[in-house]
Amino acid sequence: MQKSNNFDVVIVGGGASGLMCAISAKQKNKNISVAIIEKNDRVGKKLLSTGNGRCNLTHNNITAENYCGSFKKQSNAVFEKYNTKKLLEIFKNLGLLTFCDNEGRYYPQCKQASAVLDVLRFACERLNVEIFCGENIRSIRKSGKGYSIKTDGNEFISEKLVIANGSKAAPKLGGNSSSADYLKNLGHSFVPFSPALCPIKVKSDVIKSLKGIRATAKAVLFDNNGKIVKEEIGEVQFNDNSLSGICIFNLSLYTKKDFLISLDLLPDISDRELKSLIYNNKKLFSDLTIDNLLTGILQKRLGQAVLKENNVTDFSRKCNTLFDSEIENIVRIIKDMRFPVIENCGFEQAQCALGGVNGREIDENTMQSKIIKNLYICGEAIDLCGECGGYNLHFAFASGLTAGESL
Repeated sequence: MQKSNNFDVVIVGGGASGLMCAISAKQKNKNISVAIIEKNDRVGKKLLSTGNGRCNLTHNNITAENYCGSFKKQSNAVFEKYNTKKLLEIFKNLGLLTFCDNEGRYYPQCKQASAVLDVLRFACERLNVEIFCGENIRSIRKSGKGYSIKTDGNEFISEKLVIANGSKAAPKLGGNSSSADYLKNLGHSFVPFSPALCPIKVKSDVIKSLKGIRATAKAVLFDNNGKIVKEEIGEVQFNDNSLSGICIFNLSLYTKKDFLISLDLLPDISDRELKSLIYNNKKLFSDLTIDNLLTGILQKRLGQAVLKENNVTDFSRKCNTLFDSEIENIVRIIKDMRFPVIENCGFEQAQCALGGVNGREIDENTMQSKIIKNLYICGEAIDLCGECGGYNLHFAFASGLTAGESL
């Protein structure tokens, strides 16, 4: 027999946005009863994995330009209310000391994601937020003036409901499509989830030989018409059949099948300077085999891959046999090594997901649904995804704060 639990507010999802929403609601009105329902055996499981376990919680340049999705334009209102300074002040008041790195990313001073989760948990305890973990939701429906949320063993009745249970990204940490199911059943339209901030599968004859290699490069994404969509500079990692690294993750927000990624493997060196270096190596290594040509310029296997891309596959040749036209092509490939896009890698490798409830159906000033009264939506359940660097956690916290103060 199901046990009935009555609350003023029920929040579905105990992640970054759900926890912050609960804290915000109770700080504004200590007399309302707030419950968080979490599917996992503990709250904040995904939060612990962010920033390689250090929790990159915000960035010093939070603007809508670093995001994509149907809520992009509206997100300005959220970021104006809760900018970086304001969010850091809120965390300081919760007991968290932070620092900013050279890239503008903010982390807890102790460099432990667990510290971020702990100050949120402690605040929930102080404010008497009730947390129910291990609750598998079976149904959510309107009930009178409020909502009925049934789990395997309990029923939760509330006047107001907050959907804050994320996306399909990182299924091992609890990511799934349940928010889509709940919101569609309640009448919302939904942009299907797709993996983002993840490696990109590409077509290449040489990429398997490069597995495990990392190189600093300028990565440029071109659309089907040859127009630049996005460019980033950073470390690129070569995998079996994909490109990875933070700069590639940022490109993954915009990729489509048959788009093209171009890598400039030496972005700080001009074509002319590179050509001079290669001619010098041809002279210095004249009696060595041609696979040594790019020694001192590129990592060994990467240099060999560049030669193969230029159809220089006979590595028994001597460096002094290299033609001027071959050197021209080698320079071109180093500065413009091309990888046609197949697709983004799956949700298992995705940090976030594109998609979510359509932005036009949400009031950005309150995060309340424009479709259904007393329904609020925040975090990854909304069609908004930011770049790497703390942008997505900032939106999770800021949207949770906005919803919480509106309850």
